[in-house]
Amino acid sequence: MPSASASTKSTKSLLQLDNQLCFALYSANLAMHKLYRGLLERLDLTYPQYLVMLVLWEGDGLTVSEIGQRLNLDSATLTPLLKRLEGADLLTRARSAQDERQVIISLTRSGRSLRSKAETIPEQVFCAAACELDELVQLKDQLERLRGNLGKSA
Repeated sequence: MPSASASTKSTKSLLQLDNQLCFALYSANLAMHKLYRGLLERLDLTYPQYLVMLVLWEGDGLTVSEIGQRLNLDSATLTPLLKRLEGADLLTRARSAQDERQVIISLTRSGRSLRSKAETIPEQVFCAAACELDELVQLKDQLERLRGNLGKSA
């Protein structure tokens, strides 16, 4: 039977910052955001705006709810983001003719042309990560699985 001091030692190690998965994810996220902030500065986009643009470059003419589903964001968070992108002339918002409750988001000419300026960003992130491609693919898959598992538990 483990002694009380052995139990206390293991509890203390469990509560050390460097042993926390959440902190490893959090600090990696901070580093990733810092990298993207520098890369996106020349596009005049924030990271959340970049994510919206990625979704629209994949498929233009989406509803706010479709974009929200892809990004795991609710419309209250997404709407101000979309308004800022509309103000920058990168997209338009229009009510759906079939259902006025839905707002269709479409890229403008400027929004479509911004894509070519953004094409180097993934490669720059890959180089900054200084990992092998298969390592990054495996890490991304593991994180997606973790997100799915945590989503089931929430």
